[in-house]
Amino acid sequence: MSETRRVGWRRSIDDESSLLSREWLVTNALGGYASGTIIGAPTRRYHGVLVAALPNPHGRTMMLTQVSEQLRCPDGKVHRLGAYERMERLELHGASNLLEFHLEDGLPIWTYELGEWVVEKRIVFANLQNTVFVSYRLIAGEGAVRLSLRPEMHFRSHDAPVSEALGPPYSVTMVADRFEVTSGPLPPLRLLVRGDECVLVYGEAKRTHITYRVEAARGYSAAGDLWTPGHFKTWLVSSRPATLIASTEAWEDMTALTSEEALEFDLERRARLVAIANLAADDATARELVLASDHFVVSPRGRVRDATRAHARGDELRSVIAGYHWFTDWGRDTMISLEGLTLQTGRHQEARWILQMFARSVRDGLIPNLFPEGSHEGLYHTADASLWFFHAVDRYLDYTGDWDTGRDLLPILEEIARHHIHGTRFGIGVDPSDGLLRQGEQGYQLTWMDAKCDGWVVTPRRGKAVEINALWYNALTRLGRWIERYRGATEADEIRALAAQAKESFNARFWCDERQHLYDVIDGDDGKDDAALRPNQLFAISLPDPVLARERWGPVLDSVTRELLTPVGLRSLAPSHPDYKPSYHGDLRTRDAAYHQGTVWSWLIGPYVDALLRTRPDERTRARSHLQGLVAHLGEACVGSVSEVFDAEPPFTPRGCIAQAWGVAELLRAWRRTSDTTPVRQGE
Repeated sequence: MSETRRVGWRRSIDDESSLLSREWLVTNALGGYASGTIIGAPTRRYHGVLVAALPNPHGRTMMLTQVSEQLRCPDGKVHRLGAYERMERLELHGASNLLEFHLEDGLPIWTYELGEWVVEKRIVFANLQNTVFVSYRLIAGEGAVRLSLRPEMHFRSHDAPVSEALGPPYSVTMVADRFEVTSGPLPPLRLLVRGDECVLVYGEAKRTHITYRVEAARGYSAAGDLWTPGHFKTWLVSSRPATLIASTEAWEDMTALTSEEALEFDLERRARLVAIANLAADDATARELVLASDHFVVSPRGRVRDATRAHARGDELRSVIAGYHWFTDWGRDTMISLEGLTLQTGRHQEARWILQMFARSVRDGLIPNLFPEGSHEGLYHTADASLWFFHAVDRYLDYTGDWDTGRDLLPILEEIARHHIHGTRFGIGVDPSDGLLRQGEQGYQLTWMDAKCDGWVVTPRRGKAVEINALWYNALTRLGRWIERYRGATEADEIRALAAQAKESFNARFWCDERQHLYDVIDGDDGKDDAALRPNQLFAISLPDPVLARERWGPVLDSVTRELLTPVGLRSLAPSHPDYKPSYHGDLRTRDAAYHQGTVWSWLIGPYVDALLRTRPDERTRARSHLQGLVAHLGEACVGSVSEVFDAEPPFTPRGCIAQAWGVAELLRAWRRTSDTTPVRQGE
């Protein structure tokens, strides 16, 4: 049964100003996507009808930016849907016609009222294809409506500024009802309209001075041009939809499905995702989050070597897109998100493939921090991603009891531990005097608080960071258990001794008695300890093996609750700190200065709930109440998903990526943990 979320916009209850601030997103499990504002006016460089995930070195590429839509009704009136902003003047052509926008099982649907005629529009992105279906259906009114569709494009990297030149000349090839647009070395954009009496009226043209207001607000180039080969015309009648199909796939692949089949099969696939997640029948929020999680689990197109190695083992290549629109797959985000995205949703096989892919990418005891857009090689400048890898393996084994995979991964986990004990890149290594893990190198941002702009590392946190050492202790305790399981208790003695030393030193060194919470970093560059109140200390309580002494859990939780907790996540720095920034806005340098200096992060609600329930197990109802702000947020910003960050003060405006993997994953995990039932899983 399909699930309809009638949230986003409805003409009878919402004003038009929210049409530009609410966005939609559909994806194809390759990293490709389509996205835009509800009203249709592109406000970001990333807004487009087809952003194709192309083989490296191209990466994700804007192939079809916009479809200009016009309908002539039998009464002779002409109605334009969608909108543009040109020369800073907004043309909300479709605002007066838009009756409702909503999601059906995560898929966007627009309903337009054109006098006595009502038209429905849907967008479906074919799974594992760069093929998008834009369908129109007449659902009320007598007679035929004339539909005109003008595809408008600017072939470029999806990261490229909108002001980039249109590039090499566009050429159009027409064979029967099929049209190909080519420009430069990119694959052709193939276009096809299915409907009654379809024709293409050829006429090259440019639409100039399109203004992208979010780009302007973020300090980037904000005006650009679009090119069109002409427009398609077809008839819209009640018995048959009309569909524009746009694709970079071969003709036989993109035409293998009708629009009706594409919708039917995608709804069936989404129903299966919900079914394997084993949700309570009446839990609409969990259902919505399961569907939102599907955006992020991808089969990266273009990394041929990684795919070949996976296939040789009988596996498939899977990874996690950290966030839309601009993130690729990041190691840290993947490991933090793995439980919520794949284990809470019953996608255990894919979780194993993800772990195996990152295990094959280990270098000098580190997993990649990220795989850059269009690149075959990862970047390794991170101090915590490899420690989060231990946590992800632990959660996988706990859910699945797949001890054969645990045996396969054990040598790699031991290799990672050895490099950390003896020292590896970026100053990462154990201090033999206290067993704590230190990290840091000039010019690098190695923890999750990783903002950097023009060489300025905003929060370097060099030294011994609190969450790094909580993760290190957890990695040692888990590794000790796995070694004992596979090789016997005596083989684990050395690792257990290191864990005991780290725990003793942690409790002796990190506690700030004056402030009744933990230092954020000790033994910093200046030899001093940093007592800034940040959420990082929660991991000393929230991880499966808490490193912090039990008697200190309450004071730490109280400090975090009092100064960092908001309705949509946790502040990254207490308001009492002189470096605190209340809002995340402006150009890149201004935003980076605020990114981890107060800005609220949605994903931190997960470890907060863990710490709360570990400290006060009987407060499940209270823990659930702290999730309600983010549940309400599912109806704003990117409808049906969770934003990356928020301003640190009311009204907590959503910022950053419109859909963030760990935000969705941790909300889903915390939501299910605070329900009356929890997922059944195997384990120790």
